[in-house]
Amino acid sequence: MKLKNKGMVMKLTFSFAGMAVLAFVAFVTGTGSDAARAGDPVWVGQNVRGTTSMDQIDHSPWDRLLKKYVDDDGYVNYKAWHASSTDRQALTGYLNSLSRVNPQAKADNDAKFAFWINAYNAVTVHGILREYPTSSIRNHTAKLFGYNIWKDLKLIIGGQGHSLEHIEHQVLRKMGDPRIHFAIVCASIGCPRLLNEAYTADKLQAQLDINAKDFFNREQNFRYDARGGRFHMSSILSWFGEDFGGNQAAQLRTVSKWLPDRASQTAAQRGTGSISFMDYNWNLNDQSSRRVARR
Repeated sequence: MKLKNKGMVMKLTFSFAGMAVLAFVAFVTGTGSDAARAGDPVWVGQNVRGTTSMDQIDHSPWDRLLKKYVDDDGYVNYKAWHASSTDRQALTGYLNSLSRVNPQAKADNDAKFAFWINAYNAVTVHGILREYPTSSIRNHTAKLFGYNIWKDLKLIIGGQGHSLEHIEHQVLRKMGDPRIHFAIVCASIGCPRLLNEAYTADKLQAQLDINAKDFFNREQNFRYDARGGRFHMSSILSWFGEDFGGNQAAQLRTVSKWLPDRASQTAAQRGTGSISFMDYNWNLNDQSSRRVARR
């Protein structure tokens, strides 16, 4: 009887230990389906010779999809998009067209900027549709081992794989315009809205300004306490503060032109006041979840 009880204890101990191991693996690798792809990059687009200039890319297929599935607040109808094989194939077709670009070919700077913004956002949406249903992009960002959507989902352009992380940090941020942080999206409520039209060279400057102003006009991203002289800002301004200026005063002056009211604009232009950073909402920018939340 003692031996039997001892065996039962050993089995229970092993069982709990096994569960702990599985829980740890799930934590470091993301979801179970992601863990199955551990170490394997996920390729998007086609491995073809890049012959097209960024000036020549037609962004209208992406524009049509955005107008169909994205509302004015940047929330996406992932459920309907995921259910439409036709429109999922249309997104794949658009990403395939981006693969035909030769990154070294001469192109207008605004055309390059628009190209990379659209590429980043389209790959992000593709990555979410690939995992849908899901509640957050963070479910697919492995901590130590396994699939990480920002690192392992790679768009082939001119025969080279470009991850979301690479596009953001090695391409877009190096273009030197901080408005990029209000244009590219992470499929989350806390990120800038996904504009429901494609960025294009002829409208780029206006589109960047519109989305920057929209970003600061939302209380989840910005509030100003005039009495206390405190700016409450999105964590984006903390993570990428250096892109807005070398110190707090310079950063405030940079964003002042996008702020929603005269009091905050004036204080920011002076570079005075304190800054606190708001919690970031990583929940998926999903139209179906938004409707549930409003009930």
